[in-house]
Amino acid sequence: MALLPFLRLNPNLSLRRCLLFAVLGISVLLAACGFRLKGATPLPFQTLYTNIAENSSFGMAMRRAIMAASPGTRIVEDPAQAEVRLVQLGNNQRLRELSIDADGRVEEYELNLEFVFQLVDASGHLIIPPTTLRAVRELPYDDTVVQAKQSEITTVFQQMQQSMVDRVVRLLSAPDVISAFENAQQQPVQETPVDLSPISNDPAPSGDNVWGAPVLKPGGVF
Repeated sequence: MALLPFLRLNPNLSLRRCLLFAVLGISVLLAACGFRLKGATPLPFQTLYTNIAENSSFGMAMRRAIMAASPGTRIVEDPAQAEVRLVQLGNNQRLRELSIDADGRVEEYELNLEFVFQLVDASGHLIIPPTTLRAVRELPYDDTVVQAKQSEITTVFQQMQQSMVDRVVRLLSAPDVISAFENAQQQPVQETPVDLSPISNDPAPSGDNVWGAPVLKPGGVF
């Protein structure tokens, strides 16, 4: 609408130039609103170590996501060579019976994923203190197609893990985390050292139920 008076005043102006001015105007407005295209979000540190084993699916997904978000960040295998250490403190995956029919058969499961981690610098300053991220999904169950449902449960947990990876990477690039890293001396120091040995999440840790494999008891009752 705003272009109409402009066109009337400039009858010799080509449509192509008008479109160019319109695109430039929209770009300025979007920039003023803080909009930016999704792309790499460089992390403030150049080297990172994580104890999430590279040979696990979770570890590989975490490394890919970090390198995609921050190509300039190098993941090292020796914690002594890293500016920061992304430390997994816990990774629990469980199934919970959500609803049961009159015959005692499970109709719906609740899938729970809990990931606990922290980020510390080379001097032990807590850039991100111990933090717990949780995810919950509900899944209908049918014991007449056990194998198919077990496969579906496995797939859903893998999707939840990828979502968890994305959440961790977003946290690493958050403004308050960047500020904490740049002012690390003002952050609290980790009191108790943690084991930095690689941790594999394949197979996932067991809980009340082993994730992805509900057990069919004699008589067909879970």
